This record gives sequence, C-alpha cells and structure tokens, in this order.
Amino acid sequence: MIHSTNLSKTFQSYIKEPGFKGSLKAIFSRNYVYKDAVKNFNIESKRGEIIGLLGPNGAGKTTLMKMFTGIIVPSRGDLTVMGYKPWERSKEFRKKIALVMGQKSQLWWDIPAMDSFLLLQKYYEIPDDKFKKRVMEMSDILQVEPLLKVHVRKLSLGERMKMELMASLLHTPEIIFLDEPTIGLDLVAQENIREFISEYHRTHNATIFLTSHYMADIQALCKRLVLIFNGEKHYDGPIKEFENILGKDKVVSFYFSEAQNPNDPLWMRLEPKWNDFLDQVELKIPESDLRETTQKILDHKSIIDFHTENMPIERVMKTLMANPDILKA
Repeated sequence: MIHSTNLSKTFQSYIKEPGFKGSLKAIFSRNYVYKDAVKNFNIESKRGEIIGLLGPNGAGKTTLMKMFTGIIVPSRGDLTVMGYKPWERSKEFRKKIALVMGQKSQLWWDIPAMDSFLLLQKYYEIPDDKFKKRVMEMSDILQVEPLLKVHVRKLSLGERMKMELMASLLHTPEIIFLDEPTIGLDLVAQENIREFISEYHRTHNATIFLTSHYMADIQALCKRLVLIFNGEKHYDGPIKEFENILGKDKVVSFYFSEAQNPNDPLWMRLEPKWNDFLDQVELKIPESDLRETTQKILDHKSIIDFHTENMPIERVMKTLMANPDILKA
C-alpha cells in the first residue's frame, strides 16, 4: 500500500535580527538555515495494517503524514502510495485516502455538519443511496444523529471530532491517516473514537496510520509501531517487541497493611516507587528473578494485594525520549 525509500524532507527558513534594522537588512541579505524534518525514511506497509507512528514533538510524524497524502512534496527519495505519487494529487488517489488532523478542522464552523457532508458528497461523487447509508451507519455507531443539523461551532470538542471522522470516511477510503485524532478529548470520548476506528477497520480492512501522544490509542489499535526521533526511524516492528526494548523486566505493585521502611535492603536494585503513605510500592524486577524476589517479599512483609504487568509502553517511550541512543546499543 505504501512504499518509501530514503524519503526525506528539508525545510528552509531564515534568521532575522529583531527590530526595524533587522527587517531592513533581511530585505537585501538573509541568513538561511535548513532543517531535515525527515531523513532517509524507509517503510513498507500491507493492506489492512494499523501502524502507530510514535515520537516526541518535532520528530517528523506530521511531516510524514503530509508527504503520504501529497500535501507537501518530498525533497529526496522515492514514495508511492497504492502506486500513486501523492504530490501529483490525482483525482483517483484523493478518492482512496483520508487525513484526519486532531488540531485542524475540515468542517465549516458556521453551518451544520450535514451541510458539509453534502458538499463532500459532491466532491467525492458519492451516489445518493450510498451517501445516505454511510451517514446513517456512522452516525448510529457514533451516536450523533441528533447533532447532524446543529451548527459545528456549537458542538463540544468530542462531538466535533466525531463529525470530522465521519466527514473523512464518507467516501470509504482505503488508507486513513490519523494525526492525533483524540487530542484534547476526555477518556470516554477517546474510547468511543477508538472503538469507531476499530469497527471501521474490521468492516473495510482499511490501512491506517496513526499518530498519538495517548499510549492507550496505540495499544488499543496498533500491532505494529514505527518510532521516529529527529526525523529518522529508530524502530519498526511489533508492539510486543517494542515493550521489551528495555529488557524483559516486570513491573510489580505491592500493597501493604502498614507503612514500610523505604531504606530496607529488600528494595535495593528494584527501583522502588513509593506512594506518599509508604504503604504501596512499584518495583521493577527482572523476569528471571520474578518468582524468587516476589516470594521473598511475601515471606517478610504483610501484603494485602499485589499484581504484575509487563513494562508499560509509556515508561519505555519516556525512557527512550530521554535517551534515544539506547536503541543503538
């Protein structure tokens, strides 16, 4: 579905000195600077994959999305999406893709969403019967049917995001690019959006690229992750393997019947994280030592409850963002 080889994008800007003198000088002489937003990015995707693009702010995720959809032209490298060169923006290509950006709206704020849908129907040349069926199905799943005739500016953020998704999927695209689709939404709205995306994927077997700062989005929807730092790809593989990048440690939380001594030698080398009352601790235990260490704590402490989980993806991401060189080790 998508193939790129050494895909790169370099942006040019210039540094202007402050004040009128700086503005005047910039007319005749400019000090240009260049930034590689994406560098030598290679990827192959298959139909029906849901791929999560992860990375810190400014890593190049949105630039990639814009190149995949033809909004910006690559500086170097090769890129094809379903056999098309995206920047040529052919009519056939545009009918097969959709881009949803959580921070930008494609709907007219001063008219109801339904009016914008009707305009998109004409743009994508959707037959009346298919259009009505799709609007009915999606509005039923998202529970927004009563809001279709309400002015967009009067909708809540979560309601507007649902309308944005509907607008992007009216033409049943084969590839969907979702750039922060749940940003700013509450937990219930985030879950509703995730369920809708998952249902659309099951029904249409669409290929989906997703960027999000909410790890719950990535874990709920993606089986494959692509990690980007400073415009370069540092990881591309299954989410399960990504969780083991820092080792196969387990995170074990213990709940005690009374406050504990945090200086007890029992906690050494386990990176304990205590709550304020010192009656709950989170430990990082190597998988090979899990049974022995857990049994020792159970034998010497009064435990109310405990549970074990793999290294949370949030912690892996946080560690890697602080020290990307770990991936080169």
